Amino acid sequence: MARKYFFFDIDGTLTDRSTGKIVPSAVEAVRKLKEAGHFVSIATGRARYKAEQFRRDNGFDHMVYNGGNGIIFQGKLRENRPLDYEKALAVYRQALELGYGVYVALDDSDKVYADSFRFHEQAGVRKEPTTYIIDEKFDPADQDAIYKMYVSIPESEEGRLTLKETVGHLRFEKEYLMFQPDAKLDGILRMLEYAGGRTEDTVVFGDDYNDLVMFDPRFFCVAMGNGCDELKERADYIAVANTDDGIYKACKDNGWFDEQRE
Repeated sequence: MARKYFFFDIDGTLTDRSTGKIVPSAVEAVRKLKEAGHFVSIATGRARYKAEQFRRDNGFDHMVYNGGNGIIFQGKLRENRPLDYEKALAVYRQALELGYGVYVALDDSDKVYADSFRFHEQAGVRKEPTTYIIDEKFDPADQDAIYKMYVSIPESEEGRLTLKETVGHLRFEKEYLMFQPDAKLDGILRMLEYAGGRTEDTVVFGDDYNDLVMFDPRFFCVAMGNGCDELKERADYIAVANTDDGIYKACKDNGWFDEQRE
């Protein structure tokens, strides 16, 4: 078998969402793929500060992270790009004009900044550990980069934020909209350049809506059985649920544990 280039989403694909821990059979599958000579990488929307320990603990030398804007290749940081600054700043200003609270991440960390407690008042606290820095003089126009933003706009009112389509965004919580890179495909393509891989030898595994972007027709796409229906519709192969050894069984069924050849 020719060498393959595997990219795995973390949450709900490699990990059991109920525990947050990697599925044991997925660990074994990754080990066997590497032993067979394949290239194995993470592809996650997580920021580096939220994904790096997972990468190290589970033996991944390569990682596409920050929604495709970050790359670690051979264990070394190669890229970590922020959002398009001018577009993100325009969304920020429009959100404030419309009366919504906004938290801004200025770097790859758990720190977010705002000029008031409006976000808290409208949406409550974020659903993950966060360091909040409130400064009435805060203005992202005084900064050099914007990595992420969180806007306290309910789904029913998203249409008011007419600039939202200009910046990658996702909604995981009903209380707020998250603006972050949504470019896993671009990140995978850049990683293939680092690794010298080909699109036709690439295999991607995912489960959720934010994985749709990396389900490219040039790749072999595997949707987990616990994944969303839209992703399954685009898949070349639908695995069983990840907690039912979906990754391991998919690799075995497709012969990917066989030793690769050049």
